[in-house]
Amino acid sequence: MSGQGGEWWRGAVIYQVYPRSFRDSNGDGVGDLRGVIAGLDHIASLGVEGLWLSPFYRSPMKDFGYDVSDYCDVDPQFGTLADFDELLVEARRHGLKVIVDQVWSHTSDEHPWFIASAASREGEKADWYVWADAKPDGSPPSNWQASFGGPSWTWVPARRQYYFHNFLVEQPDLNYWNPKVQDTILNVARFWLDRGVDGFRLDVINYIVQDKELRDNPISEYSRPPSSPTYFQRHVFDRSRPEALDFLGRLRQVMDAYPERMTVGEIVDEAPFERQQEYTVPPDRLDTAYTFHFLSAWRATVELFASAIEGWSGVPGWPSWSLGNHDVDRYASRLAGDDPRLTRTLLAALMCLKGTIFLYQGEELGLPQARIPRDKLRDPFAIAAYDGGAFRDGARTPIPWTADGPSAGFSATGGTWLPVDPAHRPLAIAEQEGREDSMLAFTRRLVACRRASDALRSGEARLAPLTDQDGVLAFERRTSEEALLCVFELTGVGRRLDLAPGASLMFAVEGANVVAGPEQPVLDLPAYGAAILRVGP
Repeated sequence: MSGQGGEWWRGAVIYQVYPRSFRDSNGDGVGDLRGVIAGLDHIASLGVEGLWLSPFYRSPMKDFGYDVSDYCDVDPQFGTLADFDELLVEARRHGLKVIVDQVWSHTSDEHPWFIASAASREGEKADWYVWADAKPDGSPPSNWQASFGGPSWTWVPARRQYYFHNFLVEQPDLNYWNPKVQDTILNVARFWLDRGVDGFRLDVINYIVQDKELRDNPISEYSRPPSSPTYFQRHVFDRSRPEALDFLGRLRQVMDAYPERMTVGEIVDEAPFERQQEYTVPPDRLDTAYTFHFLSAWRATVELFASAIEGWSGVPGWPSWSLGNHDVDRYASRLAGDDPRLTRTLLAALMCLKGTIFLYQGEELGLPQARIPRDKLRDPFAIAAYDGGAFRDGARTPIPWTADGPSAGFSATGGTWLPVDPAHRPLAIAEQEGREDSMLAFTRRLVACRRASDALRSGEARLAPLTDQDGVLAFERRTSEEALLCVFELTGVGRRLDLAPGASLMFAVEGANVVAGPEQPVLDLPAYGAAILRVGP
């Protein structure tokens, strides 16, 4: 947000750390900030420019940190503010920026603000949350449905009113129509900026404002009943309200006072590209934003990637992309079907996209979705929506540092807050270290390739004629001084493709190669292969 010289995030690769599952320094089975410090060598070795820390603030942990009870302190499970300050110092020593999660849409119901607000309709905090009277028949004020299932309204006898929550009952939404709420949240931003963080990842930032009249959402069109009541309606009045953009303008003013800081927003909307662009239009919005375009996909198709490229063609703003995070099944299983070849090619496709790239912990190891017995699940959403899989918990299991030991090197003791999947042990960091054929080595080479290329970091992107809806994705990345052609085979069918004269191989996946043809070079593209080619200035 500071200016051209300070836009370190533009085209960067940023590593997401889910602290509970990264590394445990004190043997209690839960990862912590000192565990992150101990793992900085590994993160830096990937070649990434920074890391994003998921919430580590005080919390009852009903939603594992996304229910905050104190925005300006560290939960004892994770350590202390002194530990966080040391993490910043050590990250800088490793050449890494640090951005932190900010959950500003809602708090915990154990936050002092909500306790005061729920006690009475009078008082300083009375309207800090979204409160509303019941309808004459006692039913909730609107038909809004929560993301985790069930109505978005819960009754509080002391106030004789309902409060609004987009997620769990224990996560009441703040009232951004109240200027004092906005002022207080902006002071939270200043607290962390003053400590030296390099930016913020803003949780469900398009959820912060609701329709002032609390109008009912329209019914969604569906061919069969959706998996959750939230999908029965189009979220027109409880999300993505235009008034949220006014708050972003205020946030921008705060961020501009701190050089070289950045904001990335999480956007969850039925029109992902439109909303992503709306929230990042210069000069008074977010620096960048990501959506669930890839995160909610269950097939790795040409159209999936082509639509992202075309959707951002010729528009202002700057996108961010990721294949996985703590909220979805791991992409190696969800998109690649546990095929290591496709897992690599999809990561290569991600790294070639125009935008800022987020790499979720464990993806550099090729970890598949973990299998967890039902009685070991911890995530309230995974438990409520159980259909035989581990859902979010399957992407949150401890990182395997070694193949042996009761916790695979995650903790000094045998206990872990989620069990280690035996299938992850052979993929441990220690097992892959030093092996040139490993996913870890592949990831390092791929990140280095991106960092060395101005075209991949900042060039324009457009689909190339080689793109074939039957299975070949091809697009160009181009600056005035470098032109690249990126080609990916996504169906498991090898093929040979004619190239323009002068094309040469820059990076290959699964043995892709350029061979001489009778008149022009030919790309020998094996099943699930990929290639980054130099095609001229």
